[in-house]
Amino acid sequence: MSARAYNSPMPEPCNIAAALPRLARERPDQVALRCPGRRSWRGLARYDVALTCAQLDARSDAIAAGLARRGIGRGSRTVVMLRPTPEFFLVMFALFKAGAVPVLVDPGIDKRALRQCLDEAQADAFIGVPLALLARALLRWARSARLRIGTGARPWLADATLAQVEREGAGAGPQLADTQPEDVAAILFTSGSTGVPKGVVYRHRHFLAQIDMLRAAFGIAPGAVDLPTFPPFALFDPALGLTSVIPDMDPTRPAHADPRKLLHAIRRFGVGQLFGSPALMRVLAEHGEPLPTLRRVTSAGAPVPAAVVAQMRALLPDDAQFWTPYGATECLPVAVIEGRELVTLHARTAQGAGTCVGRPVPPNQVRIIRIDDAAIAQWSDDLLAPPGRVGEITVAGPSATDSYFNREQATRLAKIVEEVPTPHPASLREAVPPPAMRGEGEAAAASLHAMQGEAAVAVPSPRVRGEGAQRADEGRASRPLSPMPGETDAAAVPSPHIDEVPKADAGRASRIVHRMGDLGYFDAEGRLWFCGRKSQRVVTADTTLCTEQVEPVFDAHPQVRRTALVGVGARGAQRPVLCVELRKGVPRSDRARIADELRHLGEGFVHTAPIRTILFHPGFPVDIRHNAKIGREKLAAWAARRLGSSPCVQGEAGRG
Repeated sequence: MSARAYNSPMPEPCNIAAALPRLARERPDQVALRCPGRRSWRGLARYDVALTCAQLDARSDAIAAGLARRGIGRGSRTVVMLRPTPEFFLVMFALFKAGAVPVLVDPGIDKRALRQCLDEAQADAFIGVPLALLARALLRWARSARLRIGTGARPWLADATLAQVEREGAGAGPQLADTQPEDVAAILFTSGSTGVPKGVVYRHRHFLAQIDMLRAAFGIAPGAVDLPTFPPFALFDPALGLTSVIPDMDPTRPAHADPRKLLHAIRRFGVGQLFGSPALMRVLAEHGEPLPTLRRVTSAGAPVPAAVVAQMRALLPDDAQFWTPYGATECLPVAVIEGRELVTLHARTAQGAGTCVGRPVPPNQVRIIRIDDAAIAQWSDDLLAPPGRVGEITVAGPSATDSYFNREQATRLAKIVEEVPTPHPASLREAVPPPAMRGEGEAAAASLHAMQGEAAVAVPSPRVRGEGAQRADEGRASRPLSPMPGETDAAAVPSPHIDEVPKADAGRASRIVHRMGDLGYFDAEGRLWFCGRKSQRVVTADTTLCTEQVEPVFDAHPQVRRTALVGVGARGAQRPVLCVELRKGVPRSDRARIADELRHLGEGFVHTAPIRTILFHPGFPVDIRHNAKIGREKLAAWAARRLGSSPCVQGEAGRG
């Protein structure tokens, strides 16, 4: 795929909302958006609330004009706290058209973290449902906002209602601002699954790049019907020519979605495309009803268990595709793999290879660097990990964002400036093949050894390459050479600047390389494997353990729902602890037997054999956005209390 020339003259403004006037001209009566609306006597949504392309364009123009009358225009940061109703999409497209900067943060996160995020955003305006306006008043959210707009019938705790703003702007005509590729388009906060959420600065070129890359990677053609269970993703649909059907569910609780309601929408509107988190995929898979109209399913937010992929594949038509894109709020999509291939690689995952996330999406350049917790100001090929070894995943490409808002230190920890053009050998994506996984014992250990690096001297266990140049070949206790990212972030002084990335020398082109904060490697076929979060690795006196290479070994137990590896104690001398969540209905009296059986499973592989401490947890904490990312930091603190020790200091860097 050729990259769009984002800095060259364009026939229309560089703006995700630029698709609306075009659709309004070409297909005015096509339904752009359907929402649940009222319910039938059976409790199912009637989907009697809809907007055509012409209505979405005209009404978002009116709201943009009304906001401009109240001083909200180019560059105005505006917190949006609305439910996935037509108002959410009208407001978002109105802000894009106005050149304003919507600020999105998950309202279900910890209230102290939420207040910190909203304070950092330094918003000029706040648009929310009445409950959000009440919370703002009581909890003093977004105190910098000088304009408050509510969706209620009256301007309760607000300066105006959204309906009033729309009336004031009616008839003003087109409002699409002449936004440029480098203009800031939005501030989207990460899910905060491993720390306080960070506001990712999106420029208009980032959104347009994502649209191009998604269209090419998944073969998306106009005219299909999409069921986006994560509402912000529906903002892409007009530009992709899709009709959005907003599902009848709480988007912050996908694990608790009612499969009957989802199937009702899929069947009624002939939905051909579905996006959902792994938790939602599990809901549909366990419900077990066929999905004959679906042609494309995508699931992201965390690794999708191979068993769930296989179950979903069985419910889909033979020609349907199940995609699991890999990425983060800071950069999406990075890589992608289709379900058929993922299932064939399950045996390797179960033996400790990690989770395959596929091949890089063009034109991304994905490279693996040695593990280092310190900031890296300037790119050098000396950073690269040896081929086939586990290191930190980095990506440079058109959708890689530049910075975090008001998080200068976090930006330095996650972004590297690379001067271009520089030669990038093709071998960077071609990792040396690890020996075939041969099952148990020393055969599997040898395979892991080859993938990860030298074994430590004291214990014949695989170690991760690159824990600091001073000890790369020493085979001894792992000790970071710098403070963990979370410790440094806590001491950072907030800055009001957006463009915080150090610049390359004047007169020389440069680009941003984003550090994903994930560990992984490339195999011989050019596929990228995910091994876990860098901040969640467990560093003992003898080795480094990655969560996604350890947990699948134990997840194979039939009475285990999921496991989580955490470290207790100081990094470099951590005690590895396996937290276990059992399946429903398993009696407490079986725990001792299950613990013994898990230890026996671990003994089958050198890298899991040292894990002897097993703790049973009633239900893992998960992220608010996808209900799929395990809160290992919280589990580490819980395990430390149970064991009477101090938990490791976990980093803040988190995936979106």
